[in-house]
Amino acid sequence: MTPQDEDPSQLIDARIQELGDWRGTTLSGVRELIKQADPEVVEEWKWKKPTNPGVPAWSHDGLICTGETYKSVVKLTFFKGASLEDPSGLFNSSLAGNTRRAIDIHEGDEIDETAFTNLIKAAVSLNESASR
Repeated sequence: MTPQDEDPSQLIDARIQELGDWRGTTLSGVRELIKQADPEVVEEWKWKKPTNPGVPAWSHDGLICTGETYKSVVKLTFFKGASLEDPSGLFNSSLAGNTRRAIDIHEGDEIDETAFTNLIKAAVSLNESASR
């Protein structure tokens, strides 16, 4: 493999294209919202191993969230989600944990773009405050 093959942004592009269905469209859409919310976001590809192709992730002074795709859901897991205000109730999964929270997006679901970008901004702010 060449270093270019390992570029996280290209791996995310390839994953979106590989999905070729609503999950790819959804992942692409939330990716754009993340970039709009935080122009300084860093795209990463995490946890690649022989039994797992890896997972798209976004960070800024620490991990913000991952974008996992399953057969019937795109799951956005926020690493410090339990510490974030979520007045719009976007978090609908992994609600019992002390740290993480997730947003499960099913086919046909509409995401509140304003609430989502506010959640990303809040996650970035939390990471920045923790890194000082």
